[in-house]
Amino acid sequence: MWPQIRPAIVVFVILSAITGLAYPLLVTGIAAVAFPWRANGSVVTNDTGKAVGSRLIGQYFSEPGYFWPRPSATSPVPYTSYSGTPASCATGSNSGPTNPALFAAVKRRVARLRAANPTEKGPVPVDLVTSSASGLDPDISAAAAYYQVARVAKARGLPATEVRQLVEHFCRGRLGGVLGSPHVNVLMLNLALDRLSSHKTPRG
Repeated sequence: MWPQIRPAIVVFVILSAITGLAYPLLVTGIAAVAFPWRANGSVVTNDTGKAVGSRLIGQYFSEPGYFWPRPSATSPVPYTSYSGTPASCATGSNSGPTNPALFAAVKRRVARLRAANPTEKGPVPVDLVTSSASGLDPDISAAAAYYQVARVAKARGLPATEVRQLVEHFCRGRLGGVLGSPHVNVLMLNLALDRLSSHKTPRG
């Protein structure tokens, strides 16, 4: 029996070494050389060089002087990656469109947003009251960003037109002009807002 088993074991060991060790190391090495920023997690630093987050993972902002992200379904606190630890609790709410709990959550979020943005009389952008599938979406729609301009400008003591121009600068269009919708990275926008502002509001 050994003559039949031995080739299988040899092939298993060789393929494990190639696919489980050599190939991952090769791909990781190429990525680290060709795309170092992306390969290391797209980490974003502030003006002092301190890491403040990743461009690919959402963070929780609650102060009026910052643009707020999409709601997060992660528990026990929103955006578990905020402290800089890996986003091990990324999750969606798994609530269906007819779930009463989802309706209640959206109703609370709408009320909060209307109270925080009293000058905005139009509909609240849907992505500001619903969490993404991962719960860690770093972007909001352009409409969601513009909805918050008046509040942020007032809290910062900045002209609304200047804050709106900042949103326009960071707005990215559809992928290939077709897929998705215009969107803004919340972390990048808020960091730029800190640089623009004459004072800095503590992050919530």
